[in-house]
Amino acid sequence: MAEAKAVLRYVRIAPRKARAVVDLIRGQQVPHALSVLKYTPRAAAKVVEKLLRSAVANAEQKEMGESDTMWVSRAFVDGGPIFKRFRARSMGRANSIHKRTSHITLVVTALETAPKKKEAKPRTSRGERKS
Repeated sequence: MAEAKAVLRYVRIAPRKARAVVDLIRGQQVPHALSVLKYTPRAAAKVVEKLLRSAVANAEQKEMGESDTMWVSRAFVDGGPIFKRFRARSMGRANSIHKRTSHITLVVTALETAPKKKEAKPRTSRGERKS
């Protein structure tokens, strides 16, 4: 099973916000995923689109075929390091600010290895045994 992977680390987007965008393209064919990302009005969509194009370029470099015959088999976002800052508040107090980062991973696979739906097994009635 031929796979191509692209990883973007330490991107300055909160993982919670990036996961919402990555969930849109998981399991989609690459052309459809690119069109979804192009018209998604979120900051993370532009970053994920660039990363998907990188994964497709990696796949074409491995001679897996054209981008039309690929699909996003795995896509996930992990949390990266958190930058901790403080903001002054009234009466001499301070509030902490957490600037979160993400590690985004996309894996594309050739369409020939796309998952197939399982056929339903015939059910037996109660009391009968399979022979």
